[in-house]
Amino acid sequence: MSGSENLKDKKREEALKAIDRVQAESETIVGSTFVRMADRAKDHLSAADKDEDDQIEIWGTRIGRVAGALFAVGLVIYLVVTYF
Repeated sequence: MSGSENLKDKKREEALKAIDRVQAESETIVGSTFVRMADRAKDHLSAADKDEDDQIEIWGTRIGRVAGALFAVGLVIYLVVTYF
């Protein structure tokens, strides 16, 4: 009896390890992609690529990028309401 119980325990442990590994890998792929895209969008809108010493350039870039994003969203909404 202990031999068959030991075999069942080993199979159960292997199955649980496989499930944990699949969950960890799927979270890493989906999570890292989403986090990377969110970080890129945040850096783009906050003008992280501009010179930190020039505050006028930073704020002008931020205002322009946010205004452009709002315009694009507004245009999409307008086109959807108008043509559908």
